[in-house]
This record gives sequence, structure tokens and C-alpha cells, in this order.
Amino acid sequence: MLPPLDSDLMRGFLAVADAGSVTRAADQLGRTQSAISMQIRKLEDCLGQDIFIREARGVRLTERGKQLLPYARRVVGLLDEAATALREKPLSGPVRVGIPDEYVQGILPAVLASFSQRHPETQVTIRCDFSAPQLAALKADKIDLAVVYEGHSEDGAEVLAVDPTVWVTSVAHAQHLRSPLPISVYFSSDWCRDYALHSLKQIGIDHYLAFECDTSASMRSAVINGIAIAPLARSSIPPGCRELTAEDGFITIDNARVVLHRNPAGTSPTIDAMVTTLRDAFCPLAGTS
Repeated sequence: MLPPLDSDLMRGFLAVADAGSVTRAADQLGRTQSAISMQIRKLEDCLGQDIFIREARGVRLTERGKQLLPYARRVVGLLDEAATALREKPLSGPVRVGIPDEYVQGILPAVLASFSQRHPETQVTIRCDFSAPQLAALKADKIDLAVVYEGHSEDGAEVLAVDPTVWVTSVAHAQHLRSPLPISVYFSSDWCRDYALHSLKQIGIDHYLAFECDTSASMRSAVINGIAIAPLARSSIPPGCRELTAEDGFITIDNARVVLHRNPAGTSPTIDAMVTTLRDAFCPLAGTS
């Protein structure tokens, strides 16, 4: 019977696989090259086969090593996640969060899943609305945190990311090629008038209102089904659709910032933890803006 795999061996394996070299992996881990080499040999002995091909300038994975790689990442990731969760002080109590509709299908599920798994004794309430009502709810002490879109901020609120609004079309329906151009807008929206429609005026595109709604989910549906093109946050472009760029004759509508406002009326460890979770959730978006 082969001996069980050790998590330290998995960590050494991942370091070498990612670095492509035992020497570089040893430097990253702060260990000697001989210690890392010994770990790899021990792991190969446990498996009864080679996991690396040794070359003059480093190493590369064998087919068996490639098979092991995703398992190693899962094992090490779960161990790190468990260590983080168990070292944290248990949190309890409510936290109320306002968030734009654009992120209900993308960022919000990740936030809730991560938070509820790490803090099962908390009670999270989500309010989905436009930016102005969210800020009003924050002022009225109806929510603790508000994630909103802002062109600028003067109160020191935290910028989570920049998520430009762009015109989006369905790849299959190509409504952007029609003239006049069928567009989707929000009901009685100053933003649509001042930004979305103004962008079309700037580039001289003749258009008509083909679809009116009050949620970005409806906007996405209008694009997907070939009813109209629509102004959407770049991060919320649905599958089968694409951004209309300068090559198509369009310009970016705005460079809105995703901003986090906190209720000054009070705070708690639970609210602070949610802030950290939101910050982490928007981090990938911030990196691609």
C-alpha cells in the first residue's frame, strides 16, 4: 500500500510547478534547494512515478504531474480556507447592504456565498436599487453599506473599482448595424439623457427608443433577444453579446466608479467583515478596469 499524501509535499509540488524550477521555488518558500528536491522525491515515491521531467533550465510536469496539479490546488486551497475560517473570531448579528442591479448575477452571489460560509451566525439583508435611493436609504439608517455608481466623490468614500458603461450588442442579432439604431433606455433617467443619449449625439448616430425599462436585467434581456442595443456596465455584458468599440464607431458612455459608502450611525465587526468581503469581491474587477 502506498503511503498517504502529505499537505506539505503538495505545497512544495505546487511551488515547483508554478515556478518551473526547484531553485526558484526554494527561494519563494524561503527553504533550501535540497529540502525542496527531497520533498519532490518523497512525493514521487508516494505516487510510485515521476511527476516532473528534469531539464537543464528547470522542470516541467509529466502527464501524471499534470493530473495531480488540480487536486493539489484544491487540497492546499481548502486547508488555507479552513485555517483562515477557524482562526477568525465568530461573527453574529445583522448587516444590511445596498448594491446595484448590475452585480446581482455576478459579484453578489460570490459575496453572499463567501460571507455566509465563513460567518454562518450572521444575517445578511440585500437591497437592490439605483444609486440615489441607496444613498437615501443609507442616510435614513435603513442600510449599513451602499455600493453605488459615482462620477466623483467628495466625502472620502472608498472606490472599489472603475466599471465603464458601454454600448452593447448581441453578436447573433447585430442590431447596431440598423439605421436608425434601436436602443434601450431607463424610464425617465437623467443619466440616460446626460450620458447614454449624449454619447450617441456626439458621434452623430440616428436612433429611436425600442425598449424602456427600470433594471439592468431587463436591459440585458433586450440585448440578448435582439430587441435593441443597450448601455451596460462593461463587467455585466452577458454571454453572446459584446461591447461596441471605436472600431464600430461608438465611444465609451462613462467611466463610473463603483464606490462604497458606510453608514456613519454605527459599525460592528460584522459590518467591517462585510466591507472586507466586498472589497475582495470587486478586486478582480478593479484589476481589469
